[in-house]
Amino acid sequence: MGVAEALGAGAARLLFYPTLLYTAARAQLPGSRRPWFHRIDGAVLLGALPLRGRSRGLVAEENVRAVVTLNEEYETRFLCCSPQEWEAMGVEQLRLSTVDLTGVPTLENLRKGVEFILKHRVCGHSVYVHCKAGRSRSATMVAAYLIQLHHWTPQEAIEAIAKIRPHILIRHKQVQILEKFHRNMIARTTA
Repeated sequence: MGVAEALGAGAARLLFYPTLLYTAARAQLPGSRRPWFHRIDGAVLLGALPLRGRSRGLVAEENVRAVVTLNEEYETRFLCCSPQEWEAMGVEQLRLSTVDLTGVPTLENLRKGVEFILKHRVCGHSVYVHCKAGRSRSATMVAAYLIQLHHWTPQEAIEAIAKIRPHILIRHKQVQILEKFHRNMIARTTA
């Protein structure tokens, strides 16, 4: 890990609780356009941390049977269900650790996440894809899923998500990895 990555990871840890508090406060404001999660399609929900108190509702009300976690372990340790708690509710969890604020899911993790989502989609399950705020890391994963599912460009996928969850924030480095994911998808389908 280089100096820049180490500084970014350190800043992410330092700012985790203040930014989580901000996310929670924004979601509670009257008339807020920032609900905790949004349903993107029949299979995928994109949202913020599935806090322990909300998890049973996601399972019961939204048919969530799978969770893609793009957080590092320290982000979910105290506030979210453990893998064993998810499993007890009949939910399969896939953790693809990505640093907050500056991190970008790897191409391999995008592939794993999309494959996991599609596997559950075929079974008629809902998949809750999340990071801390449901804006960047998880939105990048959902964009990759939409690129794969609909053969969309990264821009088309990002725009589709933004129509539903307007406060997503997909940065330049995340767009670059989505462009690479898209190129690889095209290469696989034309080979």
